[in-house]
Amino acid sequence: MTARFTTSLLAGAALAAACTIGAAHAQTDDALRICASTREAPYSEEGQTGFENKIAIALAKAMGRTPEFVFTDKFGIYLVRDFLDAGLCDVVMGVDVDDPRVLTTGAVYRTGYVYVSREDTGFDGDGWQDIAGTPYGRFAIRFYSPAETILKYNGKWEDNAAYLYGLIKFKSRRNQYNQVDAAKLVSEVTAGHADMAIAFAPDVARYVKASGTPLRMTMITDAITRVDGLEIPLQYDQAIGVRKDDTALLAEISQALPGIRGEIDAILTDEGIPLLPPGS
Repeated sequence: MTARFTTSLLAGAALAAACTIGAAHAQTDDALRICASTREAPYSEEGQTGFENKIAIALAKAMGRTPEFVFTDKFGIYLVRDFLDAGLCDVVMGVDVDDPRVLTTGAVYRTGYVYVSREDTGFDGDGWQDIAGTPYGRFAIRFYSPAETILKYNGKWEDNAAYLYGLIKFKSRRNQYNQVDAAKLVSEVTAGHADMAIAFAPDVARYVKASGTPLRMTMITDAITRVDGLEIPLQYDQAIGVRKDDTALLAEISQALPGIRGEIDAILTDEGIPLLPPGS
């Protein structure tokens, strides 16, 4: 789930993973042990109703294995370091194709960041700079994400900061990892507390679809080029990851994936996630 977090946070997780001594887990039964968080709705939930839970179940069945979820109440950013690399589970769903911490399959699906606005506002922008000229002053976003950069580069961060920290009850970001619930990103828009949400589409698609207030979800089509020339992509290929030394399991997963392509697409479509051609 690395597309939702900044490069600096990823680098820290990768460094921690590099310091962990990992060995391939020897399968002693037919279980596929899936690293999962109870705090990552709509991706993963304790009742196995998250869309990544559903994909993992379909994958295990296609491999002739029994899906076995290893749940934690930690956020998903800790799954690789504290669970996969520690050998407590063997598969992480929803990592970027080029995630340096793990071996990954090819793209399972591709999607990107979106604007979520109320239909009655008439906002139809699809570029990351299209909010610059708007009168909007409040944007619901998740911390550590490219949405932060969008606000800063459009001159919308300073006026928005107090509102954003209010969403996490002004807890210090330095002392602990805090995050805005995905459902709240949408409810802030429907309630009129925020003019718009900017989010990774899988974070919010379920809640946009279920909203009783007509909403518009628009894919942001371009990437951000920072002043130092670094490009921050806003669209990502999502994959399945295993430990770096577990090449046998990666091959087994990769062989099974084409057989459930239709089932995966149906799960994602039912979730309401806008999809792009992989690698585009």
